[in-house]
Amino acid sequence: MLEIVEYLAGVGVVLFSLNEVFQTVVVPRPTPSRFRLARWIVVPGWRLWRRLGLRKLESGSRERMLGTFAPAIVVVLLVTWIVLLIGGFGLQFWAFRQQIHPLLNNIGDAMYFAGTSVLTIGFGDIVGTSGLARLVALAAGASGLGTIALAISFVFSLYASFQRREVLVVMLDARAGAPPSGVSLLEAYSKLGIREDLPAFFAEWERWSAEVLDSHQAYPLLAYFRSSHDNESWVSALGAVLDAATLALTTVVDAPRGPAQLMFSIGRHAVEDLSRIFRIDGGREVGGERDEFDEARERRAAAGYILGGPEEAWIAFSKFRSQYAGNLNDMA
Repeated sequence: MLEIVEYLAGVGVVLFSLNEVFQTVVVPRPTPSRFRLARWIVVPGWRLWRRLGLRKLESGSRERMLGTFAPAIVVVLLVTWIVLLIGGFGLQFWAFRQQIHPLLNNIGDAMYFAGTSVLTIGFGDIVGTSGLARLVALAAGASGLGTIALAISFVFSLYASFQRREVLVVMLDARAGAPPSGVSLLEAYSKLGIREDLPAFFAEWERWSAEVLDSHQAYPLLAYFRSSHDNESWVSALGAVLDAATLALTTVVDAPRGPAQLMFSIGRHAVEDLSRIFRIDGGREVGGERDEFDEARERRAAAGYILGGPEEAWIAFSKFRSQYAGNLNDMA
């Protein structure tokens, strides 16, 4: 009877681990289940890592520490999956210890046999002598090999998405400064005499927002990968471009409203959906004061833009910006 309980416990641990790999790597969307190992590790881990990182006084060392969280958590997840597989198959081997040669003396020997099977090392010093023990050994090898293969593809997918995300973020420096600003972006396009390129710029960031929404929904861990350059962040970059689109829609008369509206729609949608994934509710805050808006308005006028009335513009600006500013600030 005890052997049956040990075997079933081992099967349960293996199925739990394989389901974690399937849900995290294979399924291209977040899963709502609360019983997710990745959620238990990532969220508390980030809170602890962030608390330790914020204690560092120098911004450079703080950013370096915070930037190591996402790569480290990928390794932690892989190691945890493998350890669970070894533990689960070790319990099964211990349940079938009478069918293994030489006879397993303790649970440690069973875990050793499970480890060599899952990692496909196969020293041959311990072998199964019956159909059930051999079947479990084959399942252990297949599970370990499949998990490692999927983990490798997972890492490549993460870094490919990360690199695609960061290209436009880095390019934004020359247009909007570092950290980026929507007002600085509009100023730069006017001062450089390339205002006719704004529609193409908004269209490019519309595609970027759609890709970030898709990739970060499929792999929420991507959100924790920080930019490798100082004063850069995909969150602040999205905020700056959304601010520029909002200003083009509410205060600048001669701005490309069509492309700005499309960029605003998909960008706001990205902020809303990602906030839902991370359970962020920043409310309907404007995230700015009237005097800051007036100062920014003067800068746009000096850059040569034709502006609408200040009162009407402030009301429209507040309405548009409250749709994303609170959630975006909390996300940052």
